[in-house]
Amino acid sequence: MENIKKFCAEFIGTFVLVLFACGTATVVGCNGAEPNGAYILTALAFGLVIVAMAYSIGNVSGCHINPAVSIGVLLNGGMTVSEFFIYIIAQFAGATAGAAVLGALVGFDTSLGANALYDNNIVKSLIIECILTFVFVLVILSVTSKKKYEKFAGLVIGFTLTLVHIFGIYFTGTSVNPARSFGPAIFKGGDALACYWVFLVAPLVGGALAALVFRALIKSKDAE
Repeated sequence: MENIKKFCAEFIGTFVLVLFACGTATVVGCNGAEPNGAYILTALAFGLVIVAMAYSIGNVSGCHINPAVSIGVLLNGGMTVSEFFIYIIAQFAGATAGAAVLGALVGFDTSLGANALYDNNIVKSLIIECILTFVFVLVILSVTSKKKYEKFAGLVIGFTLTLVHIFGIYFTGTSVNPARSFGPAIFKGGDALACYWVFLVAPLVGGALAALVFRALIKSKDAE
């Protein structure tokens, strides 16, 4: 029963993330090459969704709504392998449902907030996404590691995701989340789907690296 609740929470959270945040990017016409109001609104939308979900479903599932976060938590010993796969399935299902609803509302011929390679360069895109995800997941693991931070954790994580998007939208549209990228890509097809593997591999590597650094530097320091 507990796992069903966690599945539902992660599904809802990722659904909302894609529908509202990718939806904002779509309806305001965010273009990474143009750092304008639409650019900032999109970054804020992603951050605000995390804040909203953290304080609603956070006490049920921890509000990962991101496979990169889940792999970081797994490697840090915060969940079992079976829980990890439950979270992953829920996240991809929620993202797909969110993109489906978004497409039905605004049209599948719109951007749907899909990601794209930076400068049509796979290596640069992998590096950018890995760094962005590393920073995001490291902050999550750090701020959720102590009870004294839990009241403010949702805000810190939300602001961090906003920061990551403010910097990253220009390059790849900012993924840092394989599920968030999968939903739009599966409906857009074409280049968005062809390069999706970049937005699967890089965030997972970034999340894993964040877990390793957290254990080596921050967690070990707290244990002293």
